[in-house]
Amino acid sequence: MRLTHLLERLEYEVIEGSDVTCVTELINDSRKVTKGCVFVCISGAVSDGHAYAKEAAGKGAAALVVEKEVEAGGDVTVIRVRDTRYALALMSAAYFGYPAEKLKVIGITGTKGKTTTTYMVKSILEGVGHKVGLIGTIEALIGEKSIPANNTTPESYTIHKYFAEMVEAGCDSVVMEVSSQGLMLHRTAGILFEIGIFTNLGEDHIGPNEHKDFEDYKRCKGLLFTQCRLGIANVDDPWYEDVFRDATCKVETFGFSKKADLRATDIEHITRPGYLGVRYHVNGLMDFDVEIDIPGDFSVYNSLTAIAVCRHYDVPAANIQKALKAAKVRGRIEMVKVSDEFTMMIDYAHNAMSLESLLHTLRDYNPERIVTIFGCGGNRSKTRRFEMGEVSGRMSDFTVITSDNPRFEEPQDIINDIITGIEKTDGEYIAVCDRKEAIRYAIEHGRPGDVIILAGKGHETYQEIRGVKYDMDDRVLIREVLEELNEQKGKQTAGR
Repeated sequence: MRLTHLLERLEYEVIEGSDVTCVTELINDSRKVTKGCVFVCISGAVSDGHAYAKEAAGKGAAALVVEKEVEAGGDVTVIRVRDTRYALALMSAAYFGYPAEKLKVIGITGTKGKTTTTYMVKSILEGVGHKVGLIGTIEALIGEKSIPANNTTPESYTIHKYFAEMVEAGCDSVVMEVSSQGLMLHRTAGILFEIGIFTNLGEDHIGPNEHKDFEDYKRCKGLLFTQCRLGIANVDDPWYEDVFRDATCKVETFGFSKKADLRATDIEHITRPGYLGVRYHVNGLMDFDVEIDIPGDFSVYNSLTAIAVCRHYDVPAANIQKALKAAKVRGRIEMVKVSDEFTMMIDYAHNAMSLESLLHTLRDYNPERIVTIFGCGGNRSKTRRFEMGEVSGRMSDFTVITSDNPRFEEPQDIINDIITGIEKTDGEYIAVCDRKEAIRYAIEHGRPGDVIILAGKGHETYQEIRGVKYDMDDRVLIREVLEELNEQKGKQTAGR
């Protein structure tokens, strides 16, 4: 294909060579450069693709797309654009034949609730015959194929590659999580979303490698609503108006407030042995009862979001009710059977806002005790550790502090930061660095009526230590602990 085809929706300047040169592939990783490709030089947080421009030319790249001056050398075309990340997004769309234009694209942004809501929307729409792709924190789903995710919102090339595969698989729609980082880094640039959704906003993802401050975080969330036809917003969120300040789309709202276009009323918490759930009534733009097997008000918000989306697909109320009743998401308040006396669940709550929301929710079910097991990731903001420690100390009856993904930090140093936060409260705690042993401690000391939360990792099946990801799944750890405890109990019984 000619380079002009890939550049047709961009403003650019030809620095060297010709824009009608033929190229074979679109590449943004210097390690993957092939003869005849166009290499897009991305300025990243860790490395800068411009530093590898000459190397790429030496490997046979036919063209380079840059935003800075480079020393290319050789017979290579050099194209200059204002922003190479933005260019990569539009070039990727062109490279794969603009697949987003062949799908109804639904984008969900917000601090929490994105993952659960994407699965709810997919489930409801597929229940009435739509074929729906999914891109999110846990995985990308294309037909029967599941691809584990590295980022909530992948790089733009990957997004359009997935879109193209979805079109090939017969999908008519795709629901995807749209992170603030994805918006900031132009990963979704050029995509016209059919529907954009705002769930909520909390002070997360603020740090040197994320957003410089909360204002920047809000601004980036708001970018979604400059590139969609319809925006659906949680009117109860205090930052709703800020996020939608520059919106160019039509707007609908949902929430508990009377001013919401679609609202939840008559909310009732349901408790049965080994079961926590919620039921409510939908008013406003639709009118029916809902019951879901996931506890709490945030589950009401998540399901209400899904209803607000699916209303635009003319899904009957009965289909929505059935799909929501069956909705379950790995690592999102995922109940794990460990005892007839107390409840244990796995949840991805990995920041203060999500943990506080979860603990507040569970308090509404009047447990005897809330026991929270969690750690924090290494090479991330220390503020998150202090805040999570303080939240757990204040809202849990007992906390077991353990390791999460230490990355390049010492696990004990991270634990010590969490302790700094928890000691601002009167909360009782113990530190058990080994995650499996922390789980064992909580189970062995579980009391009747307890709710034990294993927080932080959720759907993740690894632990990252010094750049290496080791297999580690909370479900497997729980199962191993239970097997070992049963074996121990059997030996004690046999020895009597």
